[in-house]
Parts: sequence; structure tokens; C-alpha cells
Amino acid sequence: MPATPESDFSSTETILAFDLGLRRIGVAVGQTITGSASPLRVVTNGDSGPDFKTISTLIDEWQPARLIVGLPMHADGSPGELQSHVEGFVRELWRYQLPVATVDERYTSLEAEAALKNARAAGSRGRISKEMVDSAAAVFIAERYLANRLSAAAR
Repeated sequence: MPATPESDFSSTETILAFDLGLRRIGVAVGQTITGSASPLRVVTNGDSGPDFKTISTLIDEWQPARLIVGLPMHADGSPGELQSHVEGFVRELWRYQLPVATVDERYTSLEAEAALKNARAAGSRGRISKEMVDSAAAVFIAERYLANRLSAAAR
């Protein structure tokens, strides 16, 4: 069997993706090698801001090469209501000295809710919580980033 070129491994990255909400932040982990992501958990985002202690723990555990944050956009492409909150969150993430990218998150919460409802209808999922929707939306954000990266590499 022929050896896989080392350059293929050098582009393998783990990413953490965030779906920022005013009360909760959905978090997912993704891999460039598979182009897929999985939900991790929800981090609180209260009056004192995001729970950076938990975010730090996730970064220490997963050792991501970069962080991805969903950027809220309206259907016409104009900035969403939470854009200033997202921009502040992105600035705060620079404390980890990792590259931070934003991805258009239009409809990710709707897609996540639909996917969870389909899983429930198929019998593979029970009650759907808001936290599940938030972390599933982070999966869609991660997978959009990964798909964009793959399509850019193919060009």
C-alpha cells in the first residue's frame, strides 16, 4: 500500500465552533480530516458574560488549531441583531492566541431543530431541549466552515 504524503497530515486540524446566544453558547468540535463535527455542550452566557473558565477547559481538552464563531446574518445578508455581541466574543477569544474565524450562521438553529426533530421522529432521540438545539447549531457552524475550507482547497 502506498504511503500517504505527509502534507496531507499537516492540514489535519481540530476546530471548536461556537453558536453564541445571549444566555447560552452551543459548542461543537470538528475535524478537517473527516469534514464533520459533533456537539460537545452548552456554555452559559449570563450578565457577567460567557463562562470562559469552561471554554478554557474545552480548549485545553481538545487542543483546537482554530476557533470558529457563527456570525448572525439576516436572509438578505445584512448583519443580525447579535453581530456586536459576536464581535465582542471574537475579541475575547483572542486571549487563547488561536486563529478565530467567523462563518455565516444563517438558519443553523432552524436546521439543528429540524435535524433533532427528525431524529426524535425516528425514535433515536427523546425530548429536545434548547441546549441540544444550541450545540447542534454549533455543529452546523463547524461543518459550514469545514465545507468552505474543503471547497477552497479544491479550487
